[in-house]
Amino acid sequence: MVLNLLSRKKNRHTSATDSAPSVKPIIRKCPDYQPAAPVKLSDDSLLRCLQLGRWGFMIGHHQRWRQHPEAEKAYQAAGAAIDENYALVPEGFASLPMTVIDTPGAAEIDFDTEPFLLGRCVVTNVQYQGFVDAGGYEDLDVWPQDIWPHLIDFTDLTGTPGPRFWRDGRHDRRLADHPVVGICFYEAVAYAAWAGFRLPTEAEWQMAASWRIRSSAHVLRRYPWGDALDKDRCNIWASGIGHTEPVEAYPGGAAPNGIRQLIGNVWEWTDSDYEVTDSEGRPVVGVMQMKSIRGGAFDTYFASQATSCFRTGLVSLSRTNNVGFRCALDLPSLSNGESGS
Repeated sequence: MVLNLLSRKKNRHTSATDSAPSVKPIIRKCPDYQPAAPVKLSDDSLLRCLQLGRWGFMIGHHQRWRQHPEAEKAYQAAGAAIDENYALVPEGFASLPMTVIDTPGAAEIDFDTEPFLLGRCVVTNVQYQGFVDAGGYEDLDVWPQDIWPHLIDFTDLTGTPGPRFWRDGRHDRRLADHPVVGICFYEAVAYAAWAGFRLPTEAEWQMAASWRIRSSAHVLRRYPWGDALDKDRCNIWASGIGHTEPVEAYPGGAAPNGIRQLIGNVWEWTDSDYEVTDSEGRPVVGVMQMKSIRGGAFDTYFASQATSCFRTGLVSLSRTNNVGFRCALDLPSLSNGESGS
């Protein structure tokens, strides 16, 4: 019964005596909004996964379709897509400041990071549209059980399940290749799980941005491209753009492995709690859980906050216009699919 109450069934019917009629918020029409056209999804579950970009899920569950006549071809296509859209982040480490104000000599904790794959770009509106169209907000398997009661709040401007700034469950087609925003931490986690990926930890994100590889050179980059701020390599307040840009923009600001926009455009959710102390070593805690976000955004005014090492956090249920996410994948996931029975 609980599942029926929490899952939104579009074809459910209730009488006036069963419950009060649902009321959508009154939203002014937006004549300038250009909703993306619906996409016809394949009736074949394997081909539909490929179509929706669920490449990690396909690789991790290949035994599910072992009798499918197109299985081998589809797996090869999924692997090729991962190779094209993800880059290897080598083994390294990250030193995370543990105080609110990172002053010289402040406490830090070193974290070792294993090699992993990280998305070359953050997730776009068109990619997230596939999650929405496939019923991701009704698929309780990809959401933590304690978050189920909050799903009713994860709606767009018209009260339809989806990112906060969409309308009628559709993104604006002119922003198809822009980062999806207006999604909270749990929406990012749900998409990643649905697609067969995960969010990077804060240490992994910092390793990717600072390129602190374990070597005799002891490299630590303030920015993915080097040590000097260049507002033409990223989209922050000083760049003078004032809004998000396509995720493929600023190739000159990419890390050595080709990962783009680790600095600017949108902050990025990580899978780590935001834990810091004050100058006297006392834990800083809030009323609600906070998750680490990294990298700065198009509206980051202070350039010192848009670096590879700056730490900050955001309430996990926040759905703002300047926070997105990118996915990660463990290397063993490429070869260790589910075992057959």
